[in-house]
Amino acid sequence: MKFILIPDSFKGTLSSTQICEICHEKIAKHFPGAEVVSIPVADGGEGSVDAFLAAVGGKREHTTVKNPYFEDMQSYYGLIDGGQTAVIEMASCAGLPLVEDRKNPLLTTTYGVGQQILTAAEKGVKKIIVGLGGSSTNDGGCGAAAAVGIKFYDQSGKEFIPTGGTLIDIAGIDLSGKSALLNDIEIITMCDIDNPMYGPTGASFVFGLQKGADADMVKELDKGIEHLSHILARETGNDISQVPGTGAAGAMGAGMIAFFGSRLQMGIETVLDTVKFDELIRGADYIFTGEGKLDSQSLRGKVVIGIAQRAKRQQKPVIAIVGGADDEEIQSAYEMGVTAVFPINRLPQDFSVSRGHSAENLGYTVDNILRLL
Repeated sequence: MKFILIPDSFKGTLSSTQICEICHEKIAKHFPGAEVVSIPVADGGEGSVDAFLAAVGGKREHTTVKNPYFEDMQSYYGLIDGGQTAVIEMASCAGLPLVEDRKNPLLTTTYGVGQQILTAAEKGVKKIIVGLGGSSTNDGGCGAAAAVGIKFYDQSGKEFIPTGGTLIDIAGIDLSGKSALLNDIEIITMCDIDNPMYGPTGASFVFGLQKGADADMVKELDKGIEHLSHILARETGNDISQVPGTGAAGAMGAGMIAFFGSRLQMGIETVLDTVKFDELIRGADYIFTGEGKLDSQSLRGKVVIGIAQRAKRQQKPVIAIVGGADDEEIQSAYEMGVTAVFPINRLPQDFSVSRGHSAENLGYTVDNILRLL
């Protein structure tokens, strides 16, 4: 027997690694000697580097870069594929936890992310995967761009590094100084949201408040991002402001396209390509996946459905173990390749109670599924 374990985390309760461990333990009990392949899923946010390293092997590289306030800090990225691919999570140097009680998206920068990209390029990698998520920034990726040699000028011709609060001051951008090291590197950006750059569903209005902005600051940030989009359209001849995902991580999604020539890709698709999922499942008997809640968001290509659609091509059974499931979406999930859905909660309890029993409930559910198999 061969089992593939490839779950997303149950946000706030169980990490994808913990879920893999619980499932593996139960499989070993019921099917001794079975081959079990564990692939903890990374969504681009905090923990993505470690998830990739756990899934395919590799090593952490430590490096000194700027934190969200331009202060030196020790950060890291991952090297996989024998050093051919770097995995960078922007949260490791531009993440919200790093600003602690200093939340202010007018002032924070993605400069450190650009430094990490450049450091990885200097290592000679052929591909860089950048995970967006958990950011404290709203600078449209301008900080990261400045770190790789792109120059920004104000009305008086003075060079500066824009932050969320000074995007409005950009009068011109010089792309010619961008490091030539990046020319032949494929850069893929993991992005699971489809917000545009600005407007009511854009970067600032949707995510600004959690980064420390008040209502007035959100409007100021949004004006800055809109201004940046017009400048980028003028300088590159390409208006990307409404491209889905450009509003991700304080419009870092837009910056990755405009400054780094990257393509935005759903996180699960990036993971499946990286672990060579289609080859991996050829000899598999069962694929176990899951997420905290199966709902309408899931059907837009998140983990469970992304896996099910790939597995369906090879007619492999996909068992989704979830914290909860929206009844209205179950039939659609079946049609998209999910074989069966099992919510783990065994008693009618409030989430504030049941979350403390998540590991235990997951174990019981997996145990029962395996008994039936």
